[in-house]
Amino acid sequence: MKAPKNKRILSGVQPTGILHVGNYFGAIRQHIELQETNEGYYFVANYHAMTTISDPRILEENSLRVALDYLALGFDPEKAALFMQSDVPEVTELAWMLSTVTPMGLLERSHAYKDKLARGITANHGLFAYPVLMAADILIYDSDYVPVGKDQKQHLEMTRDMAEKFNLVYGEVLKIPREYILPSVAVVPGIDGQKMSKSYDNTIEIFGSYKALKKKIMSIITDSTPLEAPKDPDKSVIVDLYKLFAAP
Repeated sequence: MKAPKNKRILSGVQPTGILHVGNYFGAIRQHIELQETNEGYYFVANYHAMTTISDPRILEENSLRVALDYLALGFDPEKAALFMQSDVPEVTELAWMLSTVTPMGLLERSHAYKDKLARGITANHGLFAYPVLMAADILIYDSDYVPVGKDQKQHLEMTRDMAEKFNLVYGEVLKIPREYILPSVAVVPGIDGQKMSKSYDNTIEIFGSYKALKKKIMSIITDSTPLEAPKDPDKSVIVDLYKLFAAP
């Protein structure tokens, strides 16, 4: 898909821990590139992070660290907005309004919700209603495009469903956003071959020490064939990661 230009872009990142390579290739690099030719709004999703972080001190520290990391990686506050989700209270107001037109069945179909239940994470309302708050994040700014990975496409589809239901009841109030997907970063593999995620404890930190990074890289799972035997590059985590770093 061709990169949008002169459009309003909206995206967020959860401050649930230290940023890793998956965050960079899956989102941050896109944000930095898009800020050059678009009107960008990027937020630290500290409300969303409350579904997994209950200590306010840790949440505050993580939120500040994410903002600083964005700046260190090339984000320019003169070209786009970087802010805390909680700084805009109208987001939670819109989330409540959206919840009044959102059917339970739509939320129950969320892949992220079902995945967390399958991994034994206790369900609560915050986790269940996560897509509603996310929809409010996107819709309140009249966003044109939302950069997402292919595995996150359902989130935006749910947002569009909510916006259409809201407009059906209250008139054409909300702009229907579109997704912007870079095929080359559909899923960033972790050291175990699964999607890189803090939940799977398989990440490679962006700003880790040399010793820590070497330990992570040396632990990447490879096949058990002899060293001299031919390898299939399409099934290699090492090759997949190398392609990401080597791409211009």
